[in-house]
Amino acid sequence: MSGTSGSVAGAGVEREYEILCDDAGTFLRRYTVDPAGVVTPVDTALDGTTPYTVTGTVGRCREASPVAPQVESTLQRQTGAGSVTIPAGARSVTLVVYAGSPTVAIGSASAVPVAAGTSLTWGVDQGGAGGEQLLNAFTVTGGAGADFLLTTTREA
Repeated sequence: MSGTSGSVAGAGVEREYEILCDDAGTFLRRYTVDPAGVVTPVDTALDGTTPYTVTGTVGRCREASPVAPQVESTLQRQTGAGSVTIPAGARSVTLVVYAGSPTVAIGSASAVPVAAGTSLTWGVDQGGAGGEQLLNAFTVTGGAGADFLLTTTREA
């Protein structure tokens, strides 16, 4: 079932589900309609089983008006020997290796070689206030004959 409400028809009993909000947060309300037409509401946490006690005013959940974060991008090509470090906190990092076998070290982990012809991307999809970001720094190091391209995005 997708969306915020739905129905499940059963033999003689009908159930309706609705995601609602109160002063404390979001919860699931299940309406059970018996064959005589008596409606019984039951409130649970979103898991559908943990009992939930309503706090304050109940209503339809309002979607937060998203504020689009400002995202800055970088593009850097490294040819020959050299290193590029992307500090922690990026939203995305993409590496394309054209020649050589540069190594990639993420955080304090050991460096791993990446073969020519490889394209790798690390990223998160939720930005804005309280949004996600990559926790570790990325260091890409090429030797003689290396040729690679790094692109990044991060919130400004």
